[in-house]
Amino acid sequence: METSDAIVSKLQQAKESILQQLSQVIVGQTDVIEELLISIFSRGHCLLEGVPGLAKTLMVSTLARVLDLRFSRIQFTPDLMPADITGIDIIEENRADGTRDYRFLEGPLFANMILADEINRTPPKTQSALLEAMQEQRVTVGRNRHTLPDPFFVLATQNPIEQEGTYPLPEAQQDRFMFKVFVEYPSFDEEFEIVRRTTAIVTDEIRPVLSGKEILALQQIVRQVPASDHAMRYALALVRQTRVDQKKGIPEIVRDYVSWGAGPRAVQFLILGSKARALLCGRTYVTCEDIKTLAKPVLRHRLVMSFLAESEGVISDDIVQKLLETTPMSEDELFRDARFQSLFAG
Repeated sequence: METSDAIVSKLQQAKESILQQLSQVIVGQTDVIEELLISIFSRGHCLLEGVPGLAKTLMVSTLARVLDLRFSRIQFTPDLMPADITGIDIIEENRADGTRDYRFLEGPLFANMILADEINRTPPKTQSALLEAMQEQRVTVGRNRHTLPDPFFVLATQNPIEQEGTYPLPEAQQDRFMFKVFVEYPSFDEEFEIVRRTTAIVTDEIRPVLSGKEILALQQIVRQVPASDHAMRYALALVRQTRVDQKKGIPEIVRDYVSWGAGPRAVQFLILGSKARALLCGRTYVTCEDIKTLAKPVLRHRLVMSFLAESEGVISDDIVQKLLETTPMSEDELFRDARFQSLFAG
């Protein structure tokens, strides 16, 4: 049986190999790639938001090649129906005896890594079909349930600048995504390299780094990483401060600008993601710094902002940043603070 040091070393080597392979195709976006890897090793799903042309599709498809996973891209459109992604039952005739029987024809969801491109462009009925696949890892067609492959990840994209004719994801479905990742514009040097590569003849030789079985094994190892009670309380302190229905301990900025806070799934993903990040950083234990680093991608899509916040241009990241600044990371400070005592007692 491998020692903990050997496991950490193996995961670090895998991370470096993955980044090296991706760098042949993707320029920059290191933070985005790291958050995608954390999500995958935590058995979560990701929502990517960025303007067109930032290589979101290329990034996901290349990552699937590096991880040796079966990849499927679904372009979500207003006329897309649930059967278009889950699959359908067809009547098939047996030419030998002339009998007919139903056979299930798999849809594009039957892959290991799904790119749900522009997920907010499809109606709620199709979004709900995807929700079942994300949560249960299976789809229901007629009276039959069909299990999806393992491992299974959904990486969905949204265009933030073109909202006309779209169907915003309901809060319940957004909550199924572990992270909401912002894909930003590249720096000058990165964009210079992008132009240089894409306007010349360049060949890439992507080779797989991990297999599906190895990813499943690493997902189990992530859950074995210990997290101290203090780390869990720190995560709880951040999340519970977002809930405006709490009678005590809620900051004024939350009461003013947040209509609805994050649920228990946020704490679960904070701890799971921190365990994966700890391993990727070469540690076998969770620190509050891990939780602090992942707070924005975990919480930004779980806070429902008020009309006042929208009118004043206050976004969820502003709220999370304020909470990070005012929540002590030290165990003694956290326990001595009367405001947090009332939060923990509630």
